[in-house]
Parts: sequence; C-alpha cells; structure tokens
Amino acid sequence: MAKFINPFTDVGFKRIFGQEFSKPLLLDFLNSLLEGEKHIVNLTFLDKEQPALYDEDRSLIYDIYCETDEGEHIIVEMQNKSQPYFKSRSIYYISESIARQGERGSSWNYAIDSVYLIAFLNFLPLDFKQQFRTDVVLAEKNTVDQFSDKLRMIYLQLPLFKKEADECENQVERWIYLLKNMETLSRLPWAAQSAVFKKLESIADVGAMSRDERLKYDEALRKYRDTISVFEGVRMDGLMEGRMEGLMEGQRSEKMENARKMKIYGLALDMIAEITGLSIEEVRGL
Repeated sequence: MAKFINPFTDVGFKRIFGQEFSKPLLLDFLNSLLEGEKHIVNLTFLDKEQPALYDEDRSLIYDIYCETDEGEHIIVEMQNKSQPYFKSRSIYYISESIARQGERGSSWNYAIDSVYLIAFLNFLPLDFKQQFRTDVVLAEKNTVDQFSDKLRMIYLQLPLFKKEADECENQVERWIYLLKNMETLSRLPWAAQSAVFKKLESIADVGAMSRDERLKYDEALRKYRDTISVFEGVRMDGLMEGRMEGLMEGQRSEKMENARKMKIYGLALDMIAEITGLSIEEVRGL
C-alpha cells in the first residue's frame, strides 16, 4: 500500500489543494507559478458559490475555485484524459467565469476581475506544442504586447516533465516532481528544509486519514484506476484495429498488383477475378 495519496484522484487533488487546512500549499504553488508577476497573500475557496459547469466523469476532470485577496478568480483544474474540443472547452469555461461577474442594471460599467485558469494535464493534447508549460494571454498580434490582464490560462503538460528530484531548479519544478511521483515515494524530498513540503507530507499521508476519509479516498482511487484502464483498453483496441486494417489494405494492394500482371499476360477477366478474389468490375478497372 502506498504511503502517500494519489494526487490524480478527485479526493487526493482536493485534499492537497482544495481545503482550508491545505490553503498554504495552494498559495505556495500559485505564488511559485506566478513568481515575478504577483504575490497572493490570501484566498477564499468558492466551491459552493460557483458550481461546476459540466457533468463529465469526476474521475477524469475536477477543479477548485478560489478568489485572491485582490479579487482575482482562479480555477485550478486537473485533467487526466483528453477530450474533444479541449481548447474550446477551456475558453468557454474561463469565459463563463468572467460572464458570471456581470450585474443587472444600467449602472454596471463592465468592471470585471481577472480570471486565471491553471490546468494540470495528465496527457498530451494533440494540438499543443510539445512543451511542459504553455501560457496564454490576450495580446496584440504584431507587437505581442499584452492587450488585457483579465484573462490568463496556464497549462502544465505533466508527461513532458522528466526531471528527477536532484535536477529540480525551482519551487514549481519541485511541486511537479512531487505530484508526479508522490504515490511511489516513501518520504518526500525537501520536507526537512521546507515548512510547506513538511505540511504536504502530513496532509498526503494515507495513514493520517480518518476512517471516513480513507473510504472516500479508496473509492476515488478505484474510480480513477478503472477509468484509466477503460481508456487504455480503448487505445489498445484502436491500435489493434489499425493494424488489422493496415494488414487488410496491404493484402488488397497485393491482389490488385497481381491482377494487373495477369491482365498484361492476357488472362481472361473472369479467371483473374477467381484467382485473386477481386470482382470482375475491379479487374476491369485496372
């Protein structure tokens, strides 16, 4: 049994980043991610105020809503598998959070707070560049100057992060290393030197969970593993189907080539069709 929770489950992700007692962990991660741009002093969770916008399998996609001390809205999202129209869904999702800030009446002057989407992607989107971090902002096309700071999307493609513990150079990299490897570790590196990671070590310890928490976590872990297994099965079936289609196409090409040679030697069309298994119309069209 693993010592630490799997952060790719709904319960594990929410336990690390989405509860009041784990708020220092989320603050540390966000400030590390936005270092040099802003420093968040405090934040408030908004789960009860902003319900989810979709009903997909919660073992695949889950999120945390919060608001900073300066009024910015931040959505931290974990996605374990790709889905159709992924980019469009992200844009729609963050746009909805902006639109919710609107007020009724003619006196409202479109004053909105910034909205950030920070997405952990436990897969590689086909239409993304092969880079670990992708930052999306509203910018002027020619000068690349920022047009507005009201929208920001940061995508972290976890499979592209390959560093070992001793290769991590900053706090973001240390966080990603721990999230990717937590379930296989017997102790967390850096916990002895960092109060944040020491707290993470205690929060993520499966043995520290209450009986009720453990039951919920075990169920979330089962759903996560079952879902991943289903998707892996679909992928393998697709590969096998592709191989079979390729084999059949190769066999057909060979038949067509043999039929062409037979026509050159003057064999009758019906005889060529019988030998190759092609129709007379197919042979005639060669």
